This record gives sequence, structure tokens and C-alpha cells, in this order.
Amino acid sequence: MPISYTVDHEHRRVHVKGAGVFTDDDVFGYQREIMAREDVLGYDELVDMTNVIRIELPSFERVKDLAKLSAEMDPRHPPGRFVIVAPGDVPFMLGRLYKGIRAMIPGATRELGVFRTHEEAEEWLRRPRAGSDGGEIG
Repeated sequence: MPISYTVDHEHRRVHVKGAGVFTDDDVFGYQREIMAREDVLGYDELVDMTNVIRIELPSFERVKDLAKLSAEMDPRHPPGRFVIVAPGDVPFMLGRLYKGIRAMIPGATRELGVFRTHEEAEEWLRRPRAGSDGGEIG
């Protein structure tokens, strides 16, 4: 299975692992499945793309479609953070594209980060949230 996940209710986080070849159906199917789970609304989500060897998309337009779908499914309060760990160039570039498109969609509430390493992602997740007493995230 290209996408598997575990839920850590204690830390309010969904850990997602990708492996092998990601297809359009895999990614959209996962998005619909996880956001239909009310028990994880507002949880942080860490997507690990380390073991993804190829991403098959019919077009780059699908990145825009995924960004729109996920933004529409964002919980209004409290929004969890979404972070992608993508050591490879193609997953990293697609993650950055997704992040940029999603940031322009009205109503999107989740903070997104795209990083090359788990260490960077974990550090970002530990930082104060935007709008909290700790100030804005840079």
C-alpha cells in the first residue's frame, strides 16, 4: 500500500508514510479518508515521503485540485499543522507547489511546512503556532 498512517491521540498527530509509487487515486483517496475521521480533526499531520520512489499525476493541475480539496476540508477551529518530509527533489518540489497554491485559497486554515529532514519538520512542529502568544511563524 503506497500510503499508510497511524494516529497518535495522545500527541494529537497523524503520522503518514508513503512508499513506492504514489498515484492520483492514492493521494485523493487518503485525503478523503483522513478528513472524514472526526476523531482527528485539528490534529497535526506529518507526511513522510522518504520512501516514495515516484509520483504519478495526470497533470500538475491535480496539485491545484488537491490543494483546493484539502483547504475546503480544513477544520475551522482548531486547525492542525500539516508538514511534509520530502528528501527527494520531485516530492519536495511538488510539496512546495502544493503549499504555495494552498496558501492562496480563501478559507484555508492549516499552517503548512515542507522540509527535507525529519529533524527540520519536528522543530517546526514544536514552534509556537501563528497567532499564539509566541508570535507569528516565519
